Amino acid sequence: MAVVLLALLGCGVLARGAFAERALPQPAPVQLASAAAQCGPDPVLDAAAEAPPPPTPALAAQKGVLIVVSIPSQRLFVFKDGAEWGRTTVSTGRRGYGTPAGTFTILQKQVKHRSRTYGNAPMPYMQRLTWSGVALHAGHVTGAPASHGCIRLPWDFARQLYALTNPASTSVVILRQPLDYADAAKSAALGVPAPLQTRPVQQAYAPPPQPQAPPALPQPEMGEVETIQLAAASNIAGADELWQELSASEPELLGLEPVIVPAVVRQVQVYRLRASGPDAHAICARLTARGIACLKVTA
Repeated sequence: MAVVLLALLGCGVLARGAFAERALPQPAPVQLASAAAQCGPDPVLDAAAEAPPPPTPALAAQKGVLIVVSIPSQRLFVFKDGAEWGRTTVSTGRRGYGTPAGTFTILQKQVKHRSRTYGNAPMPYMQRLTWSGVALHAGHVTGAPASHGCIRLPWDFARQLYALTNPASTSVVILRQPLDYADAAKSAALGVPAPLQTRPVQQAYAPPPQPQAPPALPQPEMGEVETIQLAAASNIAGADELWQELSASEPELLGLEPVIVPAVVRQVQVYRLRASGPDAHAICARLTARGIACLKVTA
């Protein structure tokens, strides 16, 4: 009788008078099964068992949404079914709250969300990447690391991206690699070489002429020109900005001719800021004595 009672209670069935002891024969030994097995499939367990695996970046790049974030460039690129959907400047985690690099899926979405870790701070259009608190969401974007680890997006972009993504077909790749081109971002996320047409032309780039520049120096004879390297940046604009700052603080650099030279260092595209002139090496020595980084280029 105990066996029959357990089976009926497990299925949620209890008939009146069904347990009159005199009406029941002595049950034969049986092997007990779980209530779930006796009552049919469990929809919750079945749904978990049948849930598809999270999409890989390669699958999302073909049919789905691939999101690529470059921490050094503070840029985010979005691809829908392989084509670029949009891009934006972001703000990732500041010092002490770095945004983790890696491949992530969207674990949770919520239009109106507040952080339980950081003083109930608002996180509109939140798309959670980790259960420890890292997410994509709308917020104040400075183009520099400023968050507690999240990736802040401009409001309108965050709203549109929220409507675009589906956790079942979205992959997010966060990289510690400078990326300023959409095709290069996709290739980096997939671990394949970037298409040649997206790579900068390998030739020197001269920045725009400076206003109120001093008179040009006489053209030196061949063999007298010296070259120095002052810095390197992740993009042309950054290298040009470094020249503006250095030449403003060190006027003797205005007598040299600046040039920005693309290069690949450890598979990362960089732009070297160099300057040439008849006495560049002497200027470099004086800069070094004043604590300014400088390197003589001899070849």
